Amino acid sequence: MGYEDTTADGGAPVPGIDVTRPSVARVYDAVLGGKDNYAVDRELADAIVTQLPGAQVIAFDNRRVLARAIAAMSAAGIRQFIDIGSGLPTADNVHQVAQRHAPESRVVYVDNDPVVLAHGRALLAENERTVVITGDLRDPAGIRDHEDTRRLIDFEQPVAVVLSAILHHVNDDEGPLDLARFWREAVPSGSYVYISHFRSENDPGSARLEEILQGSLGRGRWRSDEEVAELFEGLTLLEPGIVPCALWRPEGEGVPELTEWQRLIVAGLAVKP
Repeated sequence: MGYEDTTADGGAPVPGIDVTRPSVARVYDAVLGGKDNYAVDRELADAIVTQLPGAQVIAFDNRRVLARAIAAMSAAGIRQFIDIGSGLPTADNVHQVAQRHAPESRVVYVDNDPVVLAHGRALLAENERTVVITGDLRDPAGIRDHEDTRRLIDFEQPVAVVLSAILHHVNDDEGPLDLARFWREAVPSGSYVYISHFRSENDPGSARLEEILQGSLGRGRWRSDEEVAELFEGLTLLEPGIVPCALWRPEGEGVPELTEWQRLIVAGLAVKP
């Protein structure tokens, strides 16, 4: 099956992709200025940027804080990472940050978008300690029990579970708390869980963004501080707690003054007692 649309860099579409429907990973790539997306993805990204000027900073802040969180976990001695809903490769991917700190670090990337899988596997073809697997966040047992996960990850040793900007794409009826609980129970004491998530302050901006994403993707849920905190139940939150991504251990001196959009995505890092 083929499609006439092409990626922004002029390449042919990955076989089997319905380019009439936007993808979370590819829309995110488009917002970040990437080229691994289709017209339908760029249309949604443009709608967000045009209708809500400045909102794209949410994606950039989320990407930057991920690198800081991986560095923090690496410094704490973590050498195994599972990045669920990893999205398309960009600068400072999890394996690059982790292996920069400790070359022996092992990383499993998980996504269900064929474009992510194709690009990721090409990028990691010669990296024996990193793999990209097909998996769905809503089937955590399938991810844990995948042969490549089992090959790289020792669940008897501490593991970092990375849920970067993905649980907010799980609707309430799909059990986001159950998914977070699964991973908390699947890893041993001393493991880390990193979560970033859309945050609602009952404000017009988050309501409008939720309306746009639900209308186009059928998912995208801005949750309250209390709802995000519930995702860390049973874990010990580390400083500075659950805060806007830009305020989570920022590099350099001083605390940045946040825009209204920067307040709408938060991050937290926790350890399993």
